[in-house]
Formats: sequence, structure tokens, C-alpha cells
Amino acid sequence: MAEPRADGAVEGLGAVWASLVALGGELAPAEFDAPTACPGWTVRDQFSHVIGTELLLQGAGAPAPPAAYGPHVRNELGALNERFVEARRHLPGTAVVTELAELAGDRLAALRELEAEADGARTASPVELLPYVDYVSSRTIDAWVHEQDVRRATGRPGGHGGLAERTTLDRLEASLPYVLGRRVQAPCGTTLRVDVTGPLGRTVQLAVEPDDGATRALSVPVIAGWPTAVLRLDQATFLARATGRISAAAARTAPHTETAGDAPLVAAFLECMVVTA
Repeated sequence: MAEPRADGAVEGLGAVWASLVALGGELAPAEFDAPTACPGWTVRDQFSHVIGTELLLQGAGAPAPPAAYGPHVRNELGALNERFVEARRHLPGTAVVTELAELAGDRLAALRELEAEADGARTASPVELLPYVDYVSSRTIDAWVHEQDVRRATGRPGGHGGLAERTTLDRLEASLPYVLGRRVQAPCGTTLRVDVTGPLGRTVQLAVEPDDGATRALSVPVIAGWPTAVLRLDQATFLARATGRISAAAARTAPHTETAGDAPLVAAFLECMVVTA
């Protein structure tokens, strides 16, 4: 996979934010209370989360914690996210969408000032200073994934085929060697071909190789001979599984999923595929 470039980075983020805001403008008041694939979160909460993450990345303090967290909150990051979400649960959905539109406008204006100097510009993150392009693409992925949560919950498909979806697929593709090597802990010599079909599909060939007394999994141009296993998924199923929106069993039995070779390896890979949620 090619290295990410700054060209069009802000354009992609702006497009997905605009799509999410436009989608919010289509929703009836009751639809904001519809449950989504994220446990414990409604459609309103999805918008609130996108707002909260952006505020957090700008250094804004989190709202006061609720009296109690729901069972879907399982760690400190989840609790931090929930504070921004809980603070907006009493608001009309239209007010939350308006807040997102205003925040997105301000952030895009600031990011466009940096775009001309993207190669050297950096922006703050709670964890570390991330390269500008990595920051923008991570925000693009987060917004696109949560936009799809809203679309599925409200029966409004869309948002496909653009730079945001391509960015998401590229990042998920880049995670696959980690899944095979570190999570599955496949033995040296294991090879796996992952075919993702669809308009933005791709074939990813993975191999576990020796590395200074240990092993590591790599994405390789060619697998010599027949791979240990093959996993073929359509684009929608790949995205849904890698973002934790469907189970490994659901991905394995999806209409366009095909497998060959080492069945336990494929099963383990599908179990370990979730890299963002």
C-alpha cells in the first residue's frame, strides 16, 4: 500500500463531515433516539461522540461524569467518550447536528491553514503528536464509520465510494499483518491471502517470516505457491467486521464470503480482525 499523502486529506475530512451533517438534517426527531450498532448508543449519541472526540483533540475539558455508567462502558477511554455523549442526551437531535456543523466549520478552517505546510505541520493528540496526515485521516475514518452507523440505524444507505471510505479501507488493510502476526500468532511460514471485492476492493497477501530470532507478519507482493489459507469478503462485510459492527460468525456466513485452505486459521483471523470500533 502506498504511503499516505497530504493531497486531499482535508478535502476528504470535510466531505465526510458535510455528509454526516446533511444526513442529520434529514432525520425526524424520533430517529435520533433509534439504537445503533454501538452498544448503548443512539443515533444522537453517534453525533455527540464525533463532537466529543474533536473537542477532546482540541484540548477541551470533558464534561462531568454521569452518576453511573452503562454496561457498555468498559474502560477509561470509553468512560471519557461517554461523558461527552451523556452531556448531550437531553438535547434535541437537531441541536447536536447544529453543534457538529459549527465545530466542523471551525476545524476545517484551521486545518486548511495547515494544509499548504502539511509535510511538516503537526497537531496535538491526547496520546502524542501525530503527523498531520495521520491526524486528518484518523478523524476521517472515525467520522465515516460513525456516519455508517447512523445510516444503518435509520435505513439511509450512502456515503460510499469517496475518499473517506478509501482512507478507511487503506488503514484497515495496513492493520492486517498485525492481526495475523501479533493477535493470531500464526507460526513462521504461514501465508494468508485476503481478497476484498467491490469498487474499492483489493487483494492483500500476508506472510509470517523469521525476524532476528522471532517472527513477524508482512504484507508481501507475491505468495509463493498456494497460500496456507484464503479469505474472500465483499467490501461491506470486510468493513463491518474490521470495525466490530458484525461478529466473526456473521462475517464467515455472509453471502459473498468464501474461504479455502486452513479453516482454523481463517476462523482465528476473523475472530481477531476488529481493529477499530
